[in-house]
Amino acid sequence: MRILAAGDIHGDIGLARELAKRAEDEEVDAVILCGDLTNNDEDVNGIVGIFNKPVFLVPGNHDSEATIDFLSERYYHAKNLQGYGFKKDGIGFIGCSSVNLGLWQMPESDIFGMIKNASEYVKDCQKRIIVSHVHPDKSKMATLSGFAGSEGLRKAIDELKPEIVLCSHVHEADGIEEKIGDTKVINVGRKGKVIEV
Repeated sequence: MRILAAGDIHGDIGLARELAKRAEDEEVDAVILCGDLTNNDEDVNGIVGIFNKPVFLVPGNHDSEATIDFLSERYYHAKNLQGYGFKKDGIGFIGCSSVNLGLWQMPESDIFGMIKNASEYVKDCQKRIIVSHVHPDKSKMATLSGFAGSEGLRKAIDELKPEIVLCSHVHEADGIEEKIGDTKVINVGRKGKVIEV
């Protein structure tokens, strides 16, 4: 499966158009949006509807769950993964924004619990991918950006050992890839990354 993953669009319709064109040009099977699609729930028009591929998304610290629900209900090809496990072509997607700051933050124990519960739905999949907004704590991304990551996400990586974690959030770490144990953690950034799974 080929995936185009990106985050931190922040209502930039020009960037959304570039990503949609790239999804077509690179013939990806799905698009993953790792949160902060809007600017505090403003500028939602065209951000998700522009894609002609299945879209999986989670909220960021600039998106309410209500807005992400609205976007996934408005566009038939979009799925809000927040708190869910979803199977596609033998790949298990686990959604949790891991937002640990701002207006819509969650306690770290809830973040871990959400990921653990959602992972039960995909435990029989060949590969499991956690889709997050915030990066894990005690990571290179946290060190480089100076922003602490999510302890709940880090605990999920250590205990559940997913194959891949996709995140964004810290722009200073756009494009960084690192390994935590056997898990590949990728900050997909605003420009996005095409990933073969």
